[in-house]
Amino acid sequence: MPVFHEQSRESLRRAYVEAWRKRQRGLPLEPLEAQIADVIAEHPEYHVLFEGRAVDEPSVVAAEFPPEAGRDNPFLHLGLHLAIREQVATDRPSGIAAIHAGLARRLGTPHAAEHAMLEALGETLWSAQRAGRAPDEDAYLTRLRALLA
Repeated sequence: MPVFHEQSRESLRRAYVEAWRKRQRGLPLEPLEAQIADVIAEHPEYHVLFEGRAVDEPSVVAAEFPPEAGRDNPFLHLGLHLAIREQVATDRPSGIAAIHAGLARRLGTPHAAEHAMLEALGETLWSAQRAGRAPDEDAYLTRLRALLA
């Protein structure tokens, strides 16, 4: 599977649908597909989006999730989980693994820690996109450290 940044929104969404479909059928998964399926498994509220008769791949792939509609974008949410897991695994930015471990201890699970961290990552990415520059790692870590305070 190609690296995420080389994919269109539609092909990326298809990868999520396919990873879940393969998990449900007990088929072998590529490592990235397994990570995607693991994150989906931890979010039962999104299962209907990916399962059985409820999944109409063209409509799932094309679906819009505007904030003003009051619906979370499941693909964004799941993607932020994957990003945080990659950051923690590589400890990049430096110190994020320790922050995650501290939050996991406090909140009870690594998944709960990721949920606490999602907003800080989203804010950091939004700020960078708005300013047309790379994400500010120091500001991101400051936001994350505030969660531990």
